[in-house]
Amino acid sequence: MEFRWPVRVYYEDTDAGGIVYYANYLKFFERARTEWLRQLGFNQELLRQQGVLFVVREVNARYLQPARLDDELEVSVTVEKMGKASFNMAQTVYRVSSEGEQPLVSGSVSIACIDSSGKPRAIPADIRSAL
Repeated sequence: MEFRWPVRVYYEDTDAGGIVYYANYLKFFERARTEWLRQLGFNQELLRQQGVLFVVREVNARYLQPARLDDELEVSVTVEKMGKASFNMAQTVYRVSSEGEQPLVSGSVSIACIDSSGKPRAIPADIRSAL
């Protein structure tokens, strides 16, 4: 199931040319994943207190078109593959306008589940079933 989170491009997100700085798309990805977990009923701070942490193992991004100051965007999150202690996600940033939506950046993100000491741990059953 796909989840989407709206993002507005602010001046602080752009470079000197008025387009979104490439690294900020990773921040948009992160915000969408955090809100996706929250929507599923999982608060990352509470998970951390329980010794469940999700960390990025790998990320790949393909930049298709630039986003610009004041653009309205949506960032999608879709689980593609689930392992015992990790999962892979597809994420896309879309520009949303009256003409429709246009994909700007597509990416894949590999997430690992670790405990508070940094060692891999199984994804808890309640989280696994929600994902």
